[in-house]
Amino acid sequence: MFDSDVMKYISCENPNQFKSKTGSPPERINGNALLKVKRVGICGTDLHAFKGNQPFFNYPRILGHELATEILETGEGSNDFKAGDQVVIIPYINCQQCVACKAGKTNCCERLAVLGVHVDGGMQEIISLPERLLLPANDLSLDEIAIVEPLSIGAHALRRARVSKGDTIVVIGCGPIGMGLVQLAKYYGATVIVVDLNDFRLKVAQEKFGADKVINAQHEPVAQVREFTNGEMAKVVFDATGSKRAIESGVDYMQHGGTFVLVGLFKGELNFQHPVLHAKETTLMSSRNATKEDFQFVMKVLKEKKFNTEAYITRRAGYEAILTEFDRWSSPDSNEIKVVTIWEQ
Repeated sequence: MFDSDVMKYISCENPNQFKSKTGSPPERINGNALLKVKRVGICGTDLHAFKGNQPFFNYPRILGHELATEILETGEGSNDFKAGDQVVIIPYINCQQCVACKAGKTNCCERLAVLGVHVDGGMQEIISLPERLLLPANDLSLDEIAIVEPLSIGAHALRRARVSKGDTIVVIGCGPIGMGLVQLAKYYGATVIVVDLNDFRLKVAQEKFGADKVINAQHEPVAQVREFTNGEMAKVVFDATGSKRAIESGVDYMQHGGTFVLVGLFKGELNFQHPVLHAKETTLMSSRNATKEDFQFVMKVLKEKKFNTEAYITRRAGYEAILTEFDRWSSPDSNEIKVVTIWEQ
């Protein structure tokens, strides 16, 4: 049990404003477990919320959905977990009743509530969540548990696009989602081309995550993809930037009969030339969040030590650093890939 009547948490009060607060820890309700937060990864959603660019968002909000936690208390009838167990959290609270949920697409539930976005998230010492959203993870480190969710985003996109051995793909964007896409695609046996504007990140994508070809988007990227693929272009293109310009140019890297997957989210309208989409008989799809199947796949890859966790997590910081360093972490010039904040050792 949590041995205090007061817990600490950090709230994003308004764009560009965090505040450290204290409050009563949550009570466990039927079907839920009480969880001690150990690690909170900082993701693009958190950065967008901090900057005021996150769709479907209201302030104030406790951010954080990339969590490594330990169970404090479960219900009496729980057979799957016990106090002290480490768990991965699937942070997408779904209704289990809508047409998407019934079809197994819980990641895009009609009434989906994502931790740290639609409801308060994990930047607090104690949280209470349904046990159905927990996955046992005693065989993973806390760092590995904290990165399961962002890697699952890429895993879901790869599964949606049916990427397999021998496919050539383009990943636009070398942020944490893009880097995950790169190495997980290599796990499948794909040939991976990466496009970005940041030469440092491109170098990391190649040297640490196995990209076969890296291209700075300022240097005739379409021509370079054409040359590398001997004119065939990519079977699948993934946008992991959320940038209007990048998304609208993504089809240019794709072969005829190919697939373009929107993983990043742009807050606004997009414009495509229909003749270009039509001529290539483009399969255009979005990829939102992930499912339990994707989480389990990522956990398998991590258990096999087939993902470069050390290169992925570029900074570990005490949770208090959120109050002073978040603005720097959210800068476009930052070379951080994944920042993980430590709430308890």
